[in-house]
Amino acid sequence: MRVLTAEELVSAEKALKDYFPKSLKVYGHIFSINRCKSHTTEVLVDSWPDFKTIICRSSLKGYRVDAFTKDEDNLRTILKDTDVLDWSGFFLLGGVDFCHLNMVKEVAAYKNAPLCLAAKCFLMMLENPDHLPKLPVDRVSSSRITSLNMSHVDLVNKAWKFGGDESGARIIQTLISNFPSCCIVDGSGKPVSWILTYEYCAMGILYTSPEHRGKGYAKTLVTAAAKSLQQQGYPIYCFIEEDNERSYRLFKDLGFKEVPDYRAAWFRPNDDIPNKLIS
Repeated sequence: MRVLTAEELVSAEKALKDYFPKSLKVYGHIFSINRCKSHTTEVLVDSWPDFKTIICRSSLKGYRVDAFTKDEDNLRTILKDTDVLDWSGFFLLGGVDFCHLNMVKEVAAYKNAPLCLAAKCFLMMLENPDHLPKLPVDRVSSSRITSLNMSHVDLVNKAWKFGGDESGARIIQTLISNFPSCCIVDGSGKPVSWILTYEYCAMGILYTSPEHRGKGYAKTLVTAAAKSLQQQGYPIYCFIEEDNERSYRLFKDLGFKEVPDYRAAWFRPNDDIPNKLIS
């Protein structure tokens, strides 16, 4: 595999639209790179322009890899017989179509790498943001809806289920610095509810502090964030873990549609968590 050039990345962004929704995560990475957003991602391709597999490899937290393929056998060969991934250590293989589960298990077993299923998610897309409800200004004054800034990094990191450490703080800092975010602040200016945009353009890290739940803040923020993303030309989508019924209902009620024949999976090779291991 080889790294795509800047010119090829522009063409790749256009080409991946033909494979929505399954290509959305890789598309989102390339969308960000093409707009000079801060990133630590390189994009590799098996061949060009007639590609079968595109891989985004990032070192933002550990060793993160996102993959889109049109050909499972091609992806199997790349994972098994090339040095694109280092199976001797920990990395996160994310956003892979769950239909490739058996193939990933096969490769992990061949590499003698214990394999954990970190998450299995619905992909939720918003096709027409014009149908979003008006912001409920009767509940939240528009002056209290703002963006996160660097002074909020520790607050967000401590509340994030995948954060709480220094690497989590670096991720939050990168996202706040370079990608759209939305928050609601209290009377003292402290955020009490927020949503961020990942480096692959998906909405995420939605959180409301316990004492402010039940006030409709999450609905307000998803609405405000989606409208902002639309204005900036971003794709509007998110991943919702299968057991997160509350978030699933929230996004569905706002017009986001589940992709029925697709689930996104996150795998963690060499992360020996007993209740997550795949045999």
